Amino acid sequence: MSKTTQKTFVLDTNVILHDSSCIYQFQDNDVVIPITVIEELDQFKKGNSILNFHAREFTRSLDFLSGDRLFNGGLQIGEDGGRIKIKLENEFHPDLRANFPTNKPDHHILNTAYCLSQEADSGMVILVSKDVNLRMKAKSLGLRAQDYTSDYVKDLDTLYKGSRTIEEADDKVIDKLVCEPYEMDASDLKVVPPLRPNEFLVLRNEQRSILAYYNPRLEKICRIDKEQYYGVAPRNSQQNFALHVLSNPEISLVSISGKAGTGKTLLALAAALENRKKYRQIYIARPIVPLSNKDIGYLPGDVQSKLGPYMQPLHDNLGVIQNQFKETDANHTRIKDLLEEEKLVIEPLAYIRGRSLVKTYFIIDEAQNLTPHEVKTVITRAGEDTKVVFTGDIFQIDHPYLDSQSNGLSYLISKMQGQQVYAHIDLEKSERSELAELASNLL
Repeated sequence: MSKTTQKTFVLDTNVILHDSSCIYQFQDNDVVIPITVIEELDQFKKGNSILNFHAREFTRSLDFLSGDRLFNGGLQIGEDGGRIKIKLENEFHPDLRANFPTNKPDHHILNTAYCLSQEADSGMVILVSKDVNLRMKAKSLGLRAQDYTSDYVKDLDTLYKGSRTIEEADDKVIDKLVCEPYEMDASDLKVVPPLRPNEFLVLRNEQRSILAYYNPRLEKICRIDKEQYYGVAPRNSQQNFALHVLSNPEISLVSISGKAGTGKTLLALAAALENRKKYRQIYIARPIVPLSNKDIGYLPGDVQSKLGPYMQPLHDNLGVIQNQFKETDANHTRIKDLLEEEKLVIEPLAYIRGRSLVKTYFIIDEAQNLTPHEVKTVITRAGEDTKVVFTGDIFQIDHPYLDSQSNGLSYLISKMQGQQVYAHIDLEKSERSELAELASNLL
């Protein structure tokens, strides 16, 4: 490759903390790690969060490659890869000194990339960062900058919805599902594209409509009836689909997306409680993303005081389910008993690391705030007879370095569609209130 086409990617710290294997994602181009990045990673080496894991894993990878050449000319990354090099500090370039304070690590990384781009034989230099502000600063200097996109979902418009509507469905098709055994061969329904495993259907014409889903094991389309789960009844077809898949023991991995008020968490909790006898424990978790991604230790109070505000929405949903019954009803008191006996556990997701969950109904709320690697880590915690459910809104992200295309929930949907053990449903209609629906659509 000639120097005119050679690319050199300078990596920001947040790229490594997002994906510790990132240096292997740049094909045969060169990768430069500023020494400032190594210093920042050192601050993350201790701890149990996913950021700490990535910092340690990357450092181990560098140690494996280690040698004098890592600082002098660089080392080749694999058989077909480019070269990786750790770049020591440059004196601050006058162009940066005139515009940016020299006491920020980000500006030292920017300076390394800029000075490298000024070298005559450096080829095309690109700063890779998940920090949009740093990318804008780079571009203001005429330096190329881009996000890390190896795990991006490229087209959200075509992201799998989990269901489709067949208008003007043939009466003969509907007749097969109306009569026992309430199923039909999938080959009898010609649709493009072909049905994916566990995909849901609304079949309707001017006279009738019916709900169904494609069972990949039977290779049949089966009818779905409206059912109530622990006092919660579906209010629309998509909620009906969600409750069905949340209670289907043959499907061990489920994702439910949708805007605020569509009932994602409520439906998952109701299905878990309805099916509690099939599992040893119901485990509900959500990621903590406070104060621009700082640790909860920055907040005042003891552990419970720190975690309370983040866990409260889950308790609120439990309260809604509980209040479907009178206080003297066994279903009402059972929720309190399950909490006291720790058969129903609500904890931050960070507590899951290192655990193996066996025969557990595992719900991860606000999954859009997870990275793709975190989603993978969660799923690999699942032991025998465990069901894993992710819920979230891919357009409502609190994580500073994720967006609708790079978050773990979008990545999961795009990668797992078509697998027999997986099902997804996108809830579109808010059922919280008319006001909530109006705000969600207009504001």
